[in-house]
Amino acid sequence: MAKKKKVSSPAPKHEKLPFPHGASLADKREIPTAETPTAPAEPDYYKLKLQAVEDLVTANPENSPPVSRQELRKYHAGPKVHVADWVKAILLKVWFAGVICYFFIWGLSTLALNQWDLIFILGVVLGGATHLLTNNIYRFTAKQEGAYDRWMMFPGKSLAFLPADILYAMVLILCTIMTYNGINLLLAGPDSAAPALGVEPILFGVITTLWDLLFLGAKQLCMRILFDAKQKA
Repeated sequence: MAKKKKVSSPAPKHEKLPFPHGASLADKREIPTAETPTAPAEPDYYKLKLQAVEDLVTANPENSPPVSRQELRKYHAGPKVHVADWVKAILLKVWFAGVICYFFIWGLSTLALNQWDLIFILGVVLGGATHLLTNNIYRFTAKQEGAYDRWMMFPGKSLAFLPADILYAMVLILCTIMTYNGINLLLAGPDSAAPALGVEPILFGVITTLWDLLFLGAKQLCMRILFDAKQKA
């Protein structure tokens, strides 16, 4: 019986890789067969933006770009309802005058005071409140220095202006009382014993504030006339 010869299978041929000529074995191992994605570089959080910090520290109204109030209101943390500055100034005047009427005119109504004595007491209280409270509230809430000066008859901070504020408040109280007397004379007549319009805090504050605004407007008009005269001279 003839023996079958074993046919040896041909050795597998190794596929040649496209290595560049002259590359070493270590270089061949490092060459990737496919492109690997590179990770994005992480930002350097510790790198200080010195120029931005310098611009923020040295910022002032002169070197800052103009920004509208509507744009600033987007980043305001307060209420979204905007109240104009002139409305705040007038309401503050009305409120203080009304409070003084409530505590002193109504509070002293049981005492038989002369009208001039009442004018003196109310003038001292209103003038002191204007100089020590109202004007300081204006300065504290002003967005820029001197923004509320046009609502003060005497904007000075010194106590030397306190007597002037008291005298000015006496004039306001006298004008307000004369206004009440004129209204009652028109409504009730000269022979009526009871007044047709009594004194109450809200209307008293409104009338006092209207006289105050009238005198402030006259003051600003006189200052404008004097300024124009100096410019023409």
